[in-house]
Amino acid sequence: MNFSRPGAIDLSALKPPPARPAQAAGASSFVVDITEQNFQQAALEASMDHIVVLSLWSPRSPQSMSFSETLGVIASSYDGQIVLARIDIDANPAIAQALGAQAVPLVVGLVKGQPVPLFQGTIDDAEVRRYFDELITVAAENGLSGRATPTGAAPTEPEVEAEPYDDPRFAAADAAFAGGDFATAVVEYEKLIAQHPADTEIAERLAGVKLLSRTKDVDLQAARAAAADAPDDVEAQLLVADLDVSGGHVEDAFDRLVGLVRRSAVDDREVVRQRLLELFTVVGVADPRVAAARKLLASALF
Repeated sequence: MNFSRPGAIDLSALKPPPARPAQAAGASSFVVDITEQNFQQAALEASMDHIVVLSLWSPRSPQSMSFSETLGVIASSYDGQIVLARIDIDANPAIAQALGAQAVPLVVGLVKGQPVPLFQGTIDDAEVRRYFDELITVAAENGLSGRATPTGAAPTEPEVEAEPYDDPRFAAADAAFAGGDFATAVVEYEKLIAQHPADTEIAERLAGVKLLSRTKDVDLQAARAAAADAPDDVEAQLLVADLDVSGGHVEDAFDRLVGLVRRSAVDDREVVRQRLLELFTVVGVADPRVAAARKLLASALF
């Protein structure tokens, strides 16, 4: 995809974003939060004047949230040479798809609208600075040396006690997830859920990783066409429902699967029911859309 061409990315409707990485006391000097609505102006067009670094994170990956905070501190220390643009991939799936994001954290530079891959996963501060310094050199070689206007007071390093995400149980699964190895992440979370069957956080993480593993590298248009051609093909309908949840079209996904339950044979109905329950976990059991869908599912089953 040509990122420099205005309108190159098809921006879809946003779902309500969950949490985002917390800013340190005082708004960050050169950090912006990017959505599908402001991506064109705040990232692509801005990169025609100064360097923009995209930091892709997910609320399902506390490691990526914490690392994005660190990147904001480091980027701001460059006094406007670099603006860090934070992107929640769950709330902004079109951007993640356009960038080919397979896992988070993912860091990509933008120089005059052109993506410059930097790194995936977490690295230490010195390595981050090395990448940023090299990006500044590349930008200068391409005639880009502008500085951004600060967005607020300079940030400070996050306090250690503000990092509530050090649960060692998740270390192996988080490492696999950060590296894009969803299959291993699923296995690790399944081990944990077997040990702690009542732990809702493990269940949520497991459901989320399973969803990502099923939708990884899927052609959205091809999947929708296949489902339209075969309305009673359970696997085709399940895949589109997964994609709808990933893209924020939660009610569409739930309606699709409840309708499939109504018209499916007994064995298939159980398969669909299980997938719905898993998607309920992904969306969040307290979400009113889940409560409404549960009632519809009960009606369809009984």
